Amino acid sequence: MSYSAALRRELSIRNLEFAKKHALAHRESYGTAPTIAYIPCENTHGNFHSASYKAIMKDQAWACRFHKVHSQKKSLPAADHGRWKELDSCNSSDALLMNVFCYPRVLQSRELGALLNLDAPTTPEFGVKARVPLLNGKFDRTEVDMRVGDLLVEAKLTESDFQTKRAELVERYRDLHEVFDVGLLPQGEKGIRGYQLIRNVLAAYATQQRFCVILDRRRPDLIEQWHAIQRAVRLADMRVCCLVLTWQELATALPKPLKTFLREKYGISDA
Repeated sequence: MSYSAALRRELSIRNLEFAKKHALAHRESYGTAPTIAYIPCENTHGNFHSASYKAIMKDQAWACRFHKVHSQKKSLPAADHGRWKELDSCNSSDALLMNVFCYPRVLQSRELGALLNLDAPTTPEFGVKARVPLLNGKFDRTEVDMRVGDLLVEAKLTESDFQTKRAELVERYRDLHEVFDVGLLPQGEKGIRGYQLIRNVLAAYATQQRFCVILDRRRPDLIEQWHAIQRAVRLADMRVCCLVLTWQELATALPKPLKTFLREKYGISDA
């Protein structure tokens, strides 16, 4: 079993137990390792810590993230409450990201600020449209999971990889050869691996920001992919602006109620 499949199975088991224990409205997807999808209620949502969810609902920009329809909705039973959304899924890395960074006053933590190298508390933005310059003078307005201060963040959980794209699609980026030693980028039969990471590093370079990818330590395959991309960054200044953290490392700097939630629901522990 792959690392991604093993983690999806673990999250399915954990979330089924979690939903039953706390009497949370939910449905199971079809398949041998069903995904748990939570049904939003008036003031609560089983996929979110209550404090994080309340904060999200009070912020119009944050709440807009619930508009994104679930990409695998056909694998779920019909939604009596309307339509299934990406943030309803127990496997959603965006939901995990928002659970952490929308928790009240979480960015006032000196420990978390030190991990992310943030100078001062700031308000996170989700689904930010970056402008990555192309050779033809246009821009790839790719979506970045989060921006906090000068840091662009890509979050991963059960996703299989960082995508593979044909070389000609990667070569269309204006700053590719300036930022990367292209010969060192990981190659596969279908093209260059780690496309999302390459694109996000280029987005950070073009906008003079930093980049961080947040992974789970149960995904050594994704961690290895990141290091392969980081080794190909030819600019020393840019290389030090590229960070990798695990959810488990972040948990060390989080408030106790949020730590308890992450440990029970996701198996994410700071131990």
